[in-house]
Amino acid sequence: MLKDYILMFVSSLILIVCVLVGVAFLTLLERKVLGYIQIRKGPNKVGLMGILQPFSDAIKLFTKEQIYPYMSNYYIYYFAPIMNLFLALFLWMCMPFLTVLFNFNLGLLFFLCISSLGVYAVMVAGWSSNSNYAMLGCLRSVAQTISYEVSLSLILLSFLFLVSSLNMNDFLKYQTYMWFLFLCLPLGMVWFVSSLAETNRTPFDFAEGESELVSGFNVEYSSGGFALIFLAEYASILFMSMMCCLLFLGGDFGSFFFFIKLTFMSFLWIWVRGTLPRYRYDKLMYLCWKSFLPVSLNYLFFFFGLKFFIFTLII
Repeated sequence: MLKDYILMFVSSLILIVCVLVGVAFLTLLERKVLGYIQIRKGPNKVGLMGILQPFSDAIKLFTKEQIYPYMSNYYIYYFAPIMNLFLALFLWMCMPFLTVLFNFNLGLLFFLCISSLGVYAVMVAGWSSNSNYAMLGCLRSVAQTISYEVSLSLILLSFLFLVSSLNMNDFLKYQTYMWFLFLCLPLGMVWFVSSLAETNRTPFDFAEGESELVSGFNVEYSSGGFALIFLAEYASILFMSMMCCLLFLGGDFGSFFFFIKLTFMSFLWIWVRGTLPRYRYDKLMYLCWKSFLPVSLNYLFFFFGLKFFIFTLII
């Protein structure tokens, strides 16, 4: 039993290290892609083709002076970014593996629980800074994240009726011959857009409205605190890309092809950022409550009816 625990601990440690390295190179990919979209070179000085740029950025961020606003709630202000990164990395524990690691039956429920907890880290970070800009930014982020979690949960419930399981391994079995993307194309689109809103990315990055909020909930953070919030954001982008691949693109996490699809999904996040302008805040809320909620609810009732019909036929 002890060896099993050690093996699980080492496996999860390796996974977290690989995620952090992936995050480092995702930032490099983003800067390169945005550079080419804007017809300029991205980072190309540090190392071969700028390949060491993320590490030099990390050294620069962590060696800068850490400031603490005089009126801030010190301990909460200090621990909010740590909590944010911890939750973003803890999410990865539900990534299914065919061998060791935590292959549990309620993986999707675990994903919903931990992603909901991420809201508290953002809220506490904005509140404890004791700044009006940070407070407004965190309120926007929290409202947006909670709203889009509703459509994400309903889509996952639709799959619960379709697959009759909360185990992520079952998505691999059910998509052996056909991807769910072809079966549920509208749901796939809704999931992708909701994931963009969930991770506070363009065109839904309202926490970072430069003209009115400077930088959102993280405006008072510098050096290490800012770096941790930054890492948490990109870790959640990678995780949501992994969930897109798992739910809609086959979920064949045993093969190398899965990681190519994961890279492509992450690239889509960057492509959207380089292409689309920021949405208007009221339209964002209307999109969620008046478009995505009815679509995902209708799909949920459809799958429920389909399952009930098949069940009665079998009986």
